[in-house]
Amino acid sequence: MGLRLASFPASGFLFAAAFLAASSATHAQTSPPAPELKQNPIALLRAFEPAADQEYQLGRGDEISIEVIGRPELGSKHVIGPDGRITLSIAGPILLADKTREQAAAEIETALGKYYSNVSVSVGVDHYTSNHITLMGDVEHPGLMAFDDTPTLLEVISRGGYPPQLASGTIGTPGTAGKATGSVTVPEECVIYRIDPQGNQTVVTVQLRSLVEAGDPLADMRLRRDDRIVVPGQQHFVSVLGQVTAPGNRPLDRKSTLPQLLADAGGITDKAGRNPEIRIIHHGTGASPGKTQIIRYKDVLDDKPIELTLQSGDIIFVPQSGLTSVGYFFQKISPLVTLFTASAIITQ
Repeated sequence: MGLRLASFPASGFLFAAAFLAASSATHAQTSPPAPELKQNPIALLRAFEPAADQEYQLGRGDEISIEVIGRPELGSKHVIGPDGRITLSIAGPILLADKTREQAAAEIETALGKYYSNVSVSVGVDHYTSNHITLMGDVEHPGLMAFDDTPTLLEVISRGGYPPQLASGTIGTPGTAGKATGSVTVPEECVIYRIDPQGNQTVVTVQLRSLVEAGDPLADMRLRRDDRIVVPGQQHFVSVLGQVTAPGNRPLDRKSTLPQLLADAGGITDKAGRNPEIRIIHHGTGASPGKTQIIRYKDVLDDKPIELTLQSGDIIFVPQSGLTSVGYFFQKISPLVTLFTASAIITQ
């Protein structure tokens, strides 16, 4: 019969509690919780994506050519300034940013109309330099990106470089032990922040990996100039502890499976024996302790159906053969674990 937490000496219990509290405090200081991000309906994403035939709007930094029909001496080339304006020698400054070529031509005609009659203007874009997207968050190359044409979401993510070790792995489904089926090197989700010319901000969360796996074209949705994309850091972990080669936290995504997580931890050690009873300690909520689920290692190897659903904060504990090593557990325990789940792991 295993030990119970209540049987520890008071000093040992206080040490364990202090250790867990200190670990949790350290974790809170180094990894502040990300804002809650909620999935948006597909319909919202479709409405958020600009139309494929949407006319280009001039932006700051674009190089343009102005032609005045019948008056070649009034033709000129300009770079739209940071204030969104160009300056004509006769008419002075004119605001052209966020206007289509046709709208820009009308603005110039109005300005020149004060000095000339029957003015007809055409505007061409010589160089598109205003298509800027800012990529931030958990990517290898964050920063400002420039595009010659309409940028797309996957193009931006590809340029930024999503760390493959964070994208690897699969996630299990209830009723099956499952096996890893490879990885898609895109983040599970990303957030797009957009501000319109009137200063209104829209925030949309894109479940990117799900869209890629489903082959949905919205995964490569068109973006607007000045969109900001944030890739949240890895937020979901389980702790693989006990008699494994490399104990510690392992990323958990929608397709993570028990065989894959054990393999990521280097597999079980000889001290676990031939067929250890792997303990899955599900994290509790509030003051309720998490439940402990026992799975035999042989069932994992034989790929037998296993009723198992993992959540962030769960513990996968492989005990030493014939012994639950409490001392080892408290040395390696994850900051995600509470005293209640600690009690669950040693109460058998």
